[in-house]
This record gives sequence, C-alpha cells and structure tokens, in this order.
Amino acid sequence: MTPRTSTGTRPPSLQALERSARDRLAHLDWSSLPEVRRQVLEALGPVLHGSDAHRALTVLLRSHPSWDASHRAVAAEALYGVALWRRRLTHHAGSESPPALLAALLRDVAHLPKDAVRSWTAVEPPEPRPPPDDWPTRFSWPAALVPELEHALGSEAPLFAAACNLPGPITVRANRLRIDREALARRLEAEGATSHPARFAPDALHLDGRPNVLGLAAHQEGLFEVQDEGSQLVGMLVAARPGQRVLDLCAGAGGKTLLLAAALEGKGTVDAHDSDREALERLRHRAERAGASDRVRILQALADDSYDAVLVDAPCSALGTLRRGPDVRWRLDVATFGKWPPIQRGLLETAASRVRPGGRLVYATCTIRPQENEDVVGSFLQSHPEFREVEAPVPAELRRSAALVTLPHLQGMDGFFGAVLERRG
Repeated sequence: MTPRTSTGTRPPSLQALERSARDRLAHLDWSSLPEVRRQVLEALGPVLHGSDAHRALTVLLRSHPSWDASHRAVAAEALYGVALWRRRLTHHAGSESPPALLAALLRDVAHLPKDAVRSWTAVEPPEPRPPPDDWPTRFSWPAALVPELEHALGSEAPLFAAACNLPGPITVRANRLRIDREALARRLEAEGATSHPARFAPDALHLDGRPNVLGLAAHQEGLFEVQDEGSQLVGMLVAARPGQRVLDLCAGAGGKTLLLAAALEGKGTVDAHDSDREALERLRHRAERAGASDRVRILQALADDSYDAVLVDAPCSALGTLRRGPDVRWRLDVATFGKWPPIQRGLLETAASRVRPGGRLVYATCTIRPQENEDVVGSFLQSHPEFREVEAPVPAELRRSAALVTLPHLQGMDGFFGAVLERRG
C-alpha cells in the first residue's frame, strides 16, 4: 500500500531503530536483578493478563522503599521490557512464562551474554532462534492493531512500530508568562538538568536523560510545563494573539490551554471546557502555578458565545502516543475505535457555531487513523461550506496535504494530526 505520509523527512532505518532499542537495554547494569527478580516476576503475571504495567510498577516500588536507584531502574526495565516485547519474547522463548520471557528479553533483545543471563534470571535460555521475519512479531505488536497501522501508514508501518518501542523524550515548554526558552535552559542546568532546543516548537526544550522534572524548583515555580513538541505545535495552529477570545473545547488538564494563555501575553482570555471535572480542577491549579489564572476561565457549561478561535483537541484512539506506555497497545480494544468519529464530529459541530466569521477552528487528535483525522474533517467540510481548510502554519516537512502531521519515526514526536479550518468572513 502507498504510505499516507508525504513529509520530506527521511525516516531512520529499521536497523537503526532496533539498535537503539537493544542499546537501551544492553547499557543497563543488570547485576542487581537477582535481588528484585522474584518481586518483578510476581508483578509481571497480572500485567501479562491485562493489568496496567505503570500501576503495577508504582505499587512494586512503593512496596520496597529500601531499594536503591539501581534496583529501581532494573525493576522498571524488566517489568516494562517484558510487557512491551511479549510477542517477540514468546517467539524466542517458546514459552509464555514470565521467567522465560525475562530471560529472552536479556539474551534475544538486549543481546547479553548467555552466562550472565543465566546468572541473573536463574533460567537456562533455550537454543537461540533468529529474529522473526514478520514485523508485528519482530516489533511485538498485537495482531488486531496491524491492519490499523498498515492502513494509516502503508509501507512505513514497521518504522512507526519500531519507533514506538523507544521511549519518547522528556520535552518541556517554557512558560513565556514567566521566562523564555534560553533563560529556562540556564535555570534547568543550574538545577542539574541539561537540555537542548527542539527543532520546530520555539518554546520547547528536550531534556537530556530522564530527570525527575516534576521535582525541580523551576517546575514548582511554574516556569515550564511538560509537553511533547508535537502537542506544542498543535497549540500553535490556533495562532492565538493578544486581545483575542479563545475556546479550548476539550481542555482536559490544560496543557494546550496554558500554551494559548501564554500566547495571549496577558491580553485576552482562554475559556476552557471539558466533560472531565477532575481534569478541569487540575487545570485550575496548573493555571495558578503558571501565573495564568487571570486569563483562563474554566467553564462548567458552554454558553453561546462567539470566539476568535476554537481548539477541538478531540478524544481519540490515541495510537500516536503509544510509546508513552509500553503495555498500552496490549490493552486497547480495536472494536471500540468506531465510537470516536461520531463523537469527534459532534464536537466539531459544537465548536463551529462558536467561531466568529473570519475566525479559526483547529481540529486535532493524537492518533494516526485517517478515519478519525482526514475523514472527520472531510465530512465536516462537506456539510459546512462556510468553512474552508487552510494550510497549517508549519514547515512543509510537517504537513500532509494541508494538515499538520507528526510521527515518532519521522520527527521523534508523538503522532499528532491538526487541521486548520477558517470560517469565511
């Protein structure tokens, strides 16, 4: 099938992505595994049968406060690694038992010496088998998701699958209400967190390593928000300017809301609405920390107001963010994906009536499925001739046709889609 991606970015090779995944595991000091192995294997059983790996790890670490940093790192990589690579590990181990899968992770994915694997896992690894030829087994993806990836990405599906086996970078957005990106980088370095500027989003910094960013004083002072670069680019599509009235219809906990508030530079308002009341309460606290509470108005109910711009960051199947959770792909129910387009279309209808003539409506998702992206936009435009799609204001290599499209294997960002619709004046 012809790939749907048409950006100018040259994707990495599958071999390079595999080496990166191998090196992450190979460079870890596994020598403390025998001291945490039993507890990790006990936690793995429920995870392999559908429990949340992140929750399981949280419980595990809280239950063993005496573990030092090396024990915690090994426990996390072992639990997450087996949860992620389970399909490939079963191919190598010829078994679905957690001990055998753990041994296969170290020998057949990390490529560690057999004697070390035997010592650390207390398992005698079977004779090695070559890597599987088919990409879903090679990169450990559920069979039910394979048609979704191939339909959305064509020949680039294996690249996307391989890229999602690597954790995304920790990216932060400088809160320009308090600090610019360069000053934030200096402040973070003073706190022991080095960084480098992102390529596309002007306020984004990628942090080196994986520091505890939420524990930094700079975060507690509201100098930055943790936000993927692709998510920041989606917020920038709104092109919010000082003095405008903007509506974030699906605000959630407010990452993009706060970006919009910063773009207003203290002049104008952002109305934030969401059906999740707990998320809105988190937004309230985040806005206070960011110094934006005087410009962010939280709406429990929508009024028939008119706005200069409306952002619909729609709920979706979230296939674009799967690298953020190593086991999420195994807990998705493909049968539920069909519910999203009607919900998304309904949100666009709600938003459309609130965009003033000449105003802007931005529709965004964090999925790669065309059924939730291009198809929803196309259906909306067919029934709303008063709107037209315009080119997303991003570099050409970030666009597919007129819309913003980011992908982990192309730009290292989560998978986002963003279409810019203007109401005719």
